[in-house]
Amino acid sequence: MEANFGEYIRKLRTQSGWTLTQLGAKLGIDSGALSKIETGKKEFDEELLPNLSVAFNLDYEMLKSELISEKIAKTLYQYKCNDNVLTLAEQKVKYIRQKNTKQTTLKL
Repeated sequence: MEANFGEYIRKLRTQSGWTLTQLGAKLGIDSGALSKIETGKKEFDEELLPNLSVAFNLDYEMLKSELISEKIAKTLYQYKCNDNVLTLAEQKVKYIRQKNTKQTTLKL
């Protein structure tokens, strides 16, 4: 996705011919909050992802990946991080997964 998450939602909404109020009702938020999300003034709440997935018949995991990757990108930009941070983060994720797998195995 080239647009930010809010712009992506607006594109989906307008292609479907829905108003802010109509989509807001499907997501469980008011039209003002949705407008702020679409314009980038407010973050999209991760808890709304299942509703968004159902509303547009989209893969939940794909939407989750798009939202989380945008949050990561914004953080990297905010802190002016170099590309090395992504490699380090990937290593840390592998470590955490491995650690949690070992703990789960031991508890059984």
